[in-house]
Amino acid sequence: MFSLAEKVALVTGSTRGIGKSIAEQMANAGARVVISSRKADACESVRAEFAARGQEAIAAPCNVGRKEEIKNLVDAVMAKWGRIDILVCNAATNPVFGPMADASDEAFDKIMVTNVKSVFWLANMALPQMAERKDGAMIILSSIGALRGSSQLGLYGTSKAAEAGLCRALACEWGPKNIRVNCIAPGLIRTDFARALWQDESRRKAREALTPLRRIGEPKDIGGIAVFLASEAGAFVTGQMIVADGGVTIAGERG
Repeated sequence: MFSLAEKVALVTGSTRGIGKSIAEQMANAGARVVISSRKADACESVRAEFAARGQEAIAAPCNVGRKEEIKNLVDAVMAKWGRIDILVCNAATNPVFGPMADASDEAFDKIMVTNVKSVFWLANMALPQMAERKDGAMIILSSIGALRGSSQLGLYGTSKAAEAGLCRALACEWGPKNIRVNCIAPGLIRTDFARALWQDESRRKAREALTPLRRIGEPKDIGGIAVFLASEAGAFVTGQMIVADGGVTIAGERG
């Protein structure tokens, strides 16, 4: 039930961290994978890693903050394989850390375009061809920041909450065509993107002490969830947010 054999998976932001882990696990499950991020050399380097393991992948650089590049990305995949069965919207940005009162309009726009509007664009470009086959899965990488307030990551959390709203709406719109749309909401994961939150040992230990599993997450902790949501095993799951945070959001006490 977890096989992705013959499926084509497009994963944005997949040259490192969570996105790369998702691409790796989908390839391990048999999918043909599209490696995509802003830098062409990084995409090609990761593609070569997959090829060395005998896994079929292509490199397709794209800045998801630019609509024309997203169109080129989708067109390139369709030209290569003629279909996109699995769409994973992972690419995101967070150029500010601090209270929203200090954030500029430019920072707000960058976060909302890259994290939210890109998902809207990708859905509108990729889901119609899934609808023609009446089969497909879309996975949006949200965050526990969508569920919790923050005095330092307000704009980022707001964008992730908007992604969760998009997930539910898209699930309703495309469900009749047998397209499932779900979110994954990771907690603190050991990635370059979140380095400022875990690299400081005292801050990391404080977070671990408040986490029931007593550790922060690793990228591989997310890849398997994506395979589940994309496969037959998740065939009756749509419009949901799966939280993968080691228990942070449910922890009511220390001990």
